[in-house]
Amino acid sequence: MQATWDKYELIFKRPGGTSRGVLHVKASYFITIEKGKTKGIGECGILKGLSCDDRPDYETQLDWTCQNIHLGLEGLYNANVEFPSIQFGLEMAFNNLKTNNKERYFDTSFLEGKQSIPINGLIWMGDIAFMEEQISQKLEEGFRCLKLKIGALDWQAEHHLLSQVRKRFGKESLEIRVDANGGFSEKKAPQVLEQLAALSVHSIEQPIKAGLWDEMHTLCANTPVPIALDEELIGLTDYVLRERMLDYIQPQFIILKPSFIGGWCGSDHWIALATKRGIGWWATSALESNIGLNAIAQWAATKALQVPQGLGTGGLFTNNFERPLKVVNGNLWYVPQ
Repeated sequence: MQATWDKYELIFKRPGGTSRGVLHVKASYFITIEKGKTKGIGECGILKGLSCDDRPDYETQLDWTCQNIHLGLEGLYNANVEFPSIQFGLEMAFNNLKTNNKERYFDTSFLEGKQSIPINGLIWMGDIAFMEEQISQKLEEGFRCLKLKIGALDWQAEHHLLSQVRKRFGKESLEIRVDANGGFSEKKAPQVLEQLAALSVHSIEQPIKAGLWDEMHTLCANTPVPIALDEELIGLTDYVLRERMLDYIQPQFIILKPSFIGGWCGSDHWIALATKRGIGWWATSALESNIGLNAIAQWAATKALQVPQGLGTGGLFTNNFERPLKVVNGNLWYVPQ
């Protein structure tokens, strides 16, 4: 058995705006394992400035991982605890190896094309005209759940846009989620939460920066809008620390990005902790290619999904890989080949 890795840059069709800046390209690394005539491929997806394993020694760790592929999945998974995206890439690659690159990760009715996954439509930050254009397009495509990036523009302008959308579509016909990516100050956040509640917004992801446990605890205890933790989960590889964080902050939801939290195994651990505490969750991609997106979707399809997932990112890139995934009326379908 031998393994190699390659770097691939995904190019955005249109720049993606977040509170951390505008994305034009997104790099992924692919581990290929070969055993005889069989092959398995896994995607290691990182985001600059956000992934906890966005480190100068990342490619060195990939070299080491490939050179020690004989240690197997369990050994390499444990050895890459500080590199959750590599853990996920290894899960994919070893699983893929078993099926000789047939990309059947989990046997579900989703994989048979009989069940779809409800997803949200993602609205990137930009000027108001651009955001309005995206919203109109998503609504025409049949989405009934939209997720808007907020926190980087003037809040009054963003609030006005949300108000206009809510005037056109009531909460019964359109679910609105917002993602601040830590874009608001601790002082500003309570006011924003009150205004969002008046618009019947479903939830807000990461209203303030990660790491401010005291402030986030206070927000979650008093918020009129459910708060979902996203960046707060990144880098918490210690299982005891994960429990301590959830017990102290007590969020209403957590957001699972497998590439950021140790793949399927890491995500399952977070789900177990959240379920025990009555905390909801949903999964989202971290701008992986269709290879990683396919793997996340098949894993998500094994769960009893209660709310739309954040898995509608396959059409963002000009040079994505062809995979049997299709979005129809706000639902992600697997089209069996």
